[in-house]
Amino acid sequence: MGTTRLDMRLDEKIKAKAEKASVLLGMKSLTEYVVRLMDEDATKVIRRHDKITLDQDRFDYFMAACEKASEPNQALKDAIALTKKLGIK
Repeated sequence: MGTTRLDMRLDEKIKAKAEKASVLLGMKSLTEYVVRLMDEDATKVIRRHDKITLDQDRFDYFMAACEKASEPNQALKDAIALTKKLGIK
């Protein structure tokens, strides 16, 4: 995996707290601490936005609506084609 650089400015007090936390966790550097936090948080955020959880009643309603759905119209077909072209999943 390649690496890239991220430059940022932050409040001195926040940096000092983060440095202390990284030492308490036995990390080699502040960078290691920040990278770990970013990775963990980004994973959580993406997971929350990548899937939908429904209770049983809502799921049943959703499935009934899917079963009643008619064939997709041209606008929907065009939208699907556009998302594929743009690489949107």
